[in-house]
Amino acid sequence: MTIATLNQDCHCTTLDAAALQQAWHDGVGLGSDAASFFAPYGVYLDTAQVQALQQAVTVLHRVLQRPAVIDAVAAEQGRGLPRFGTQGVCMGYDFHFDGSTPRLIEINTNAGGMLLNALLLAHQQVCCDFMQGFSADAFGASAPGTRLLQMFREEWAAAGRSGEPRRIAIVDERPAQQFLYPEFLLFRKLFESAGWQAVICDPQELVREGGRLLVQGEPVDMVYNRLTDFALLEPAQARLREAWLAGEAVVTPDPWHHALQADKRNLVHFADTEWLAAHGASAEERALLAQVVPPTRRVAAQNADELWAQRKQLFFKPLRGFGSRAAYRGDKLTKSVWADIVASHDYVAQAYAPPGTRRVRVDGELRDMKFDIRCYAYRGEILLLAARVYQGQTTNMRTQGGGFAPVFAPALPALQGAA
Repeated sequence: MTIATLNQDCHCTTLDAAALQQAWHDGVGLGSDAASFFAPYGVYLDTAQVQALQQAVTVLHRVLQRPAVIDAVAAEQGRGLPRFGTQGVCMGYDFHFDGSTPRLIEINTNAGGMLLNALLLAHQQVCCDFMQGFSADAFGASAPGTRLLQMFREEWAAAGRSGEPRRIAIVDERPAQQFLYPEFLLFRKLFESAGWQAVICDPQELVREGGRLLVQGEPVDMVYNRLTDFALLEPAQARLREAWLAGEAVVTPDPWHHALQADKRNLVHFADTEWLAAHGASAEERALLAQVVPPTRRVAAQNADELWAQRKQLFFKPLRGFGSRAAYRGDKLTKSVWADIVASHDYVAQAYAPPGTRRVRVDGELRDMKFDIRCYAYRGEILLLAARVYQGQTTNMRTQGGGFAPVFAPALPALQGAA
């Protein structure tokens, strides 16, 4: 049976929902329904697709470490941003698939969901004979705690700190109201298991005093930044930005990580083989990125008429957007929205790469769902794969029968522990 057939015709439930709910209660301590975050079934990839994902992530990361690329990004969108040697934790690379070729949709610095998906993977069950030989853990994510903690330790050391952080703050605006707040609780529990004090807080709870960053009157050594004000420019983030600029705490991910890796202007460069050649990318790297990165252009008054005429083949995204907010399928655009996009000088137009499809049974009814693949990675190595299953114009996590889903693929021993 082919992978396409499994995604089309396998309607099995792989999730042990009762066990997951118990782990959810034990790990998160909330009375909410864990199932609201997760799809009850998996998405299937084949060996070539999984290997192509790792190759794509490796090359994207390697190109972003080229000195000429770093200098160009710094001149374009990273002016005045300090670099503290860190890489940014929990990077997310989001892909659709065109056959066996992954198509990069975007890169995210504070990609949410890694610990939620690790919890999900721990509560999968073999549903039928077709599952034999498949694994939802191609990259060794079944014991993610050690690897996640090591990632934060490496960030700490890369910033020139010795020993280990004593206190880490998980920071987001109104954290208890965030959709992924349960994951903040899981991270706090993970940090505490390493002997670190951990606190979840709003950025306005942070205080600078005596060359230190404080929360609740106690020093903060490290900030796990979950804010979507990526440049930390809003007034509520002022104290955090000042502390970061002064090196008073290790902040990860930080504004430089986003400028270098996640600003969508970079997609324009990744899709431009001449720009890549001029900035040190090898012929092999350029060839791979030409396949992986859909052609992408800045939206400007000069090309507005041309892009409008081609809109049905394009997807429009704000440069610093996230979570599909203010993103538009070209064939859904109205002229008034288009006028706003052009006037904003803040969008890219990316060639539309269709998402994968997964047919599932929800309440006894067959439904065709869409999915993308998220690679959680650090320093160019994939730590965990997850799918996001949804319906609608853009990715969302609230579709009935949708949510995070495990990615099942043939076991790949060579990839175990690769990160």
